[in-house]
Amino acid sequence: MTYDEDRHQLRTGSGPQVMATLRNLAISLIRTIYNDPATTGIASANRAMTRRPAKAIKLLTTP
Repeated sequence: MTYDEDRHQLRTGSGPQVMATLRNLAISLIRTIYNDPATTGIASANRAMTRRPAKAIKLLTTP
């Protein structure tokens, strides 16, 4: 329920698959970076990324 998928309005075409892929990518990146789930959950990592979008962009653009 971190991404509130049940209330999402996109229901036609390939939109739902694209959104699911993007959510899975975000979760995978969080798990890769914050590899200790006991200290950092996905929801708290999302909130941290929301407060610091430059950090999220850096994670996506740094090889």
